[in-house]
Amino acid sequence: MGIFRMLRRDDTARTTARRAMAEARSGEATEGGAVQRLIAAIRDIGLDGRLTYASAAEVARKAQRGRARTRPEKAVRRLIRSHRRGVTAGGFLTGLGGVVTLPVLLPTNVMEFYVQATRMVGAIAVVRGYDLDDQEIRVRVLAALLAEESEQVLGGIGLGPVAGATGRGVTGRFTGPPTSAVVSAVGGRMLKRFGLRSARLFGKAIPGLGGVLGALSDRKQLARIAQTARQSFPPLV
Repeated sequence: MGIFRMLRRDDTARTTARRAMAEARSGEATEGGAVQRLIAAIRDIGLDGRLTYASAAEVARKAQRGRARTRPEKAVRRLIRSHRRGVTAGGFLTGLGGVVTLPVLLPTNVMEFYVQATRMVGAIAVVRGYDLDDQEIRVRVLAALLAEESEQVLGGIGLGPVAGATGRGVTGRFTGPPTSAVVSAVGGRMLKRFGLRSARLFGKAIPGLGGVLGALSDRKQLARIAQTARQSFPPLV
């Protein structure tokens, strides 16, 4: 639960998330604007950690303890379960107050959800042998947050799928557009999707029920991202 406390005390993070959602809805995202700042922060916190919030590499190592050391897929399942618990709690707390609190809490929930999803995707990549210091891998992690749309975004910047062992020769040669352009493309789509989710919940989000709906929605979205991560980062053997 450390990510909840950390972000909810961070006025800058909340303000950036609120402005980014407004930018995404208006279609007026700009170079260096709130959308880019938010997604860059999500990427860096999710992959590299901050303060007491563990990095993707650290949680990957913990997931590989015991029998999972020689059974990578067991570690992957552990990672998905642990992050599913986190986003379920976040979605429940965000919707618990219904329409009264949802507009206030949703921007923070957006950041919380995607920080956890980013860390989960990054940790799955680490377990399967990928290097998170590689710029291309970091771009692919961000793209995986779009679930089924990830291949379309990657194709638009000249990156095809990683094919297992051949990925060793593919990574490290990212020659696409500047990272800021990738961040902007991913960020706009992510935030619009979350905006649609909030619009659907507003009509139903009475106190109590809103918490259940938020939890279920975030669990479902994380499951789609987890499936994409498994496909996007095949084992390097």
